[in-house]
Amino acid sequence: MVVNAPQSNILSAAEHAMALLLAQARNVPQAHAALKAGKWERSKWEGVELHGKVLGVVGLGRVGALVAQRASAFGMKLVAYDPYVAEDRARQMGVELMTMDEVIAHADFLTVHLPKTPETVGLIGAELLSKAKPGLRIINTARGGIVDEAALAEAVRDGKIAGAGLDVFAEEPTTESPLFSLDSVVVTPHLGASTAEAQDKAGITIAEQVLLALAGDFVPYAVNVNAAEASETVRPFLPLAERLGRLYAQLNQSLPKVLDLEYQGALAEYDTRILTLSVLKGVFGAGTEEPVSYVNAPQLAEERGVEVRETTTTAAHEYVNLVVVRGGDHSIAGTLSGPRGEARITNIDGHDIDVPPANHMLVVHNDDQPGQIGFVGTVLGDAGVNINDMHVGRSDKGATMVLAIGSPVPPEVLDRLRAADGILSVYALTG
Repeated sequence: MVVNAPQSNILSAAEHAMALLLAQARNVPQAHAALKAGKWERSKWEGVELHGKVLGVVGLGRVGALVAQRASAFGMKLVAYDPYVAEDRARQMGVELMTMDEVIAHADFLTVHLPKTPETVGLIGAELLSKAKPGLRIINTARGGIVDEAALAEAVRDGKIAGAGLDVFAEEPTTESPLFSLDSVVVTPHLGASTAEAQDKAGITIAEQVLLALAGDFVPYAVNVNAAEASETVRPFLPLAERLGRLYAQLNQSLPKVLDLEYQGALAEYDTRILTLSVLKGVFGAGTEEPVSYVNAPQLAEERGVEVRETTTTAAHEYVNLVVVRGGDHSIAGTLSGPRGEARITNIDGHDIDVPPANHMLVVHNDDQPGQIGFVGTVLGDAGVNINDMHVGRSDKGATMVLAIGSPVPPEVLDRLRAADGILSVYALTG
């Protein structure tokens, strides 16, 4: 498993963007250099206020959102371009979403917070700069190459762009750029993450993830795990999904050719691939001695010839969210319920039930006839096995008893149950 620490430097990066924003507005480095060179140039380095100006944020992710929050405290008006942010979310942040052309036409300052991709390289180029509001100042602390340095230098020389503050460049390290000779451009050598606090946070985050990985838990920043960053809605379901996978494997007692995973309700609106990894982790962890992780679980499925099919539907008839695992002759479903999000098993093999998963469980399929519940309870009681919880589900195929019990059931007791009239099958599960 390979991990990184993507949030360790976001505060430092946001603060550096604000530093360049203020330095650009007030010509701080230029005035500093002039004064140290023996020049008192008050009128030459007159600046502008941030208050009342429009800040265009290109990329409203973690860093962009922090910059917007800080700029708001200066009394700036906020507009943004980010096709992946919902209008409601932007509205909560006090930001008006616009197209890229609209942002650059309205903004007095433009700050860039995008990843570097083939689509974003050269995004701030000659064509876009020609549409800019006169006097625009541009800040880039994201990645070099998103802003076309040659086009920006030409726009600054022509007076179309008032200035820029750059921390990143297309080629790094570099000591040459057409921007370096322009007095209205402020530059720093990629210092966005260069704070003592950011370095400490990175080390702590990596150490925490090593502990999570060694414990077999969810590792939030694994770069070689699909959809490793689970949303706040999905993340609480990870332990449930893994547990359902483990219980299903014990019910089916062999690997199916096809494993169907269905996510119903509000979950369907989110990326659920990490839930699939959790189910697979549970399925294969129940039947192998080797460690199973979010990384190797898909590989194990492929090696063992298991086809994994994932479906989602926003329709959920009885539950806000539901996770269903099906394959072979068995199925199991579960959800989180109540204000504390407690795990519940809601269906086993087509029988509706409602029991919390437990460390030791017994699933009994039986004919739907009088005396079966009493018989099972008596046998377990005689063996000293305490029943902590129990639910019975019925269908046209018979009935299913699901019992949460306080201790494992001895093999001879299981044999006695299986040999009884009317008992179709008995499964002892370890949750």
